[in-house]
Amino acid sequence: MNVFVTGATGWIGSATTDELLAAGHRVVGLARSDESAAKLAAKGATALRGDLDDLDALRRGATEADAVVHLANKHDWSDPEESDRAERAAVHAMAEALTGTGRPFVVANGLSGVVEGRAALETDRGPADSRGDSENLALSYAGRGVRTVIVRFAPSVHGAGDWGFVTFLVEAARRSGVSAYLGDGSTAWSAVHRSDAARLIRLGIERAPAGVRLHAVAEESISTRAIAEALGKALQLPVTSVDPARAEEHFGVVGFFFGLGMAASSARTRALLGWHPTGPALEEEILAGVYGQPLR
Repeated sequence: MNVFVTGATGWIGSATTDELLAAGHRVVGLARSDESAAKLAAKGATALRGDLDDLDALRRGATEADAVVHLANKHDWSDPEESDRAERAAVHAMAEALTGTGRPFVVANGLSGVVEGRAALETDRGPADSRGDSENLALSYAGRGVRTVIVRFAPSVHGAGDWGFVTFLVEAARRSGVSAYLGDGSTAWSAVHRSDAARLIRLGIERAPAGVRLHAVAEESISTRAIAEALGKALQLPVTSVDPARAEEHFGVVGFFFGLGMAASSARTRALLGWHPTGPALEEEILAGVYGQPLR
């Protein structure tokens, strides 16, 4: 298949590009810069110049593709309304281009805000305030001839080179001299290795029916205290609790997310696609030094 990928040079997108190419698919990646275009060319992929605000480029990419994978997002924490607006506009533009074709449209989302007090399930509806409600917008096209597939990613999509949430926790630990968790540390996250996430996206394109939500989750529930303790061992720093009221002060923007329960099940995903994660666990990678060496 000829697959159009937004965010093709990003953390998850670059692994997805590699996975698709290795499986014999062709990849056209949205590229905002000459550097991004060069990275794609070096892999054997094709670049389509544009960004999330270039709706004509998005329509063109979707129209000319056999499948679309939408991973890009502005992630502007200082202006979340603008990020949500751009996300919704991008999903709408590509979904309209795919209407009536029956082609796969894989759309990324996270697990933030899906449910509280229990592990999120694939059957749980996405919250309206997540990425401008783009998940539910994309799913509305499943009845209009688009094979929409939602992939919800664990808050930690980890691996060597990760620049996501765990990296922010490491930066806060180095800055403050302690590896911290919030409150009693019982809040739980899920996690998945980057390679497993990329493989799930490929399987979603190839096999998933229209209208399903998939969970890119290998480890369903890891307490935030366990994450902090692993980082403390790896960095040789003391481990301590921080008052939730001081979350943003201590951790920065990641403090808000560190206080959210984002555990999730992937049982339905595994049964549907035969997806079996094989990558190392998050704590294994932390203790192996993937996220840095001791300060001393």
